[in-house]
Amino acid sequence: MNPVDQHQALASSGPDVRLGGEQELGAGDRARYWRSTRYDDLECLAARFFSHRYALHTHDSYVVGTIVGGCETYLLNGERRYAGVGDLCFVQPGEVHDGEPHGEGYAYRMTYPTVALMRQVASEVTGRPVTATPSFRAPVVHDPEAAARFAAAHRSLAEGDRLAGDERFVSVLAVILSRHADIGEAIVPGRENRAVGRVRDYLDAHFAEDVELAELAAVAGLSRFHLIRAFRRETGLTPHAWLTDRRVRAARPLLAAGLAPGEVALACGFADQSHLTRAFKARVGVTPGRFRAAGREPGGRRAA
Repeated sequence: MNPVDQHQALASSGPDVRLGGEQELGAGDRARYWRSTRYDDLECLAARFFSHRYALHTHDSYVVGTIVGGCETYLLNGERRYAGVGDLCFVQPGEVHDGEPHGEGYAYRMTYPTVALMRQVASEVTGRPVTATPSFRAPVVHDPEAAARFAAAHRSLAEGDRLAGDERFVSVLAVILSRHADIGEAIVPGRENRAVGRVRDYLDAHFAEDVELAELAAVAGLSRFHLIRAFRRETGLTPHAWLTDRRVRAARPLLAAGLAPGEVALACGFADQSHLTRAFKARVGVTPGRFRAAGREPGGRRAA
């Protein structure tokens, strides 16, 4: 798909309910971000990228989406993946991944459903309570029929007809789970060793502070070099990269609540607003200001 076709595919999304228009990111890159409060504050992203490259990062939520133009390539848990038109893409919560254009760029539509939302839909699919975490069998599957339905449902989430959007989104998410996920299996314990687990817990509790490597090594009971190697082996990231990602994840709800980026930067341990902006855009795909604007209605009022 050429760049013009990609832009037309993206522009067909219709008016946004929670965000007034796309954000120009430079070099032809565009991104539109919004939230749907009807689905546990579901985050949605429609974008086309010719040059933007995501840094390695994680999500507390799932990532479920489809490519509508071109091809994306990305590392997922250290393995190179490719996704094109007609493909569905899945990332489990906590999985380390990046993303960049392959060839002439790509356009995609993504959602970031919470674990609670996925369990709820899985319960509806199975007809019984699901308390375990649904697990996708493969990170990329070629399913043009479901991919087309997902793209249509994604557009509906940004439009005014709530019932139509609800029907499309719930239906296609149920189809995707029933076809491509294991539902109701026991939660698989993390593979990280206890030392790395202690460091992650420590960083979770102290992410807004200026943490030193020697401090983390003491928590782990390992040498500094051994800690870096073990941490990367278990998580796919260095301690510093994991901390930066943790700070970005902490910044998201604060920005969504309407706090100014400068305040959020200080609250989350970033040196300044520009540091937050660089880290946030690299992992989320839009700037903190644009992410914050998604929580406002077009008139500037806070969304209910």
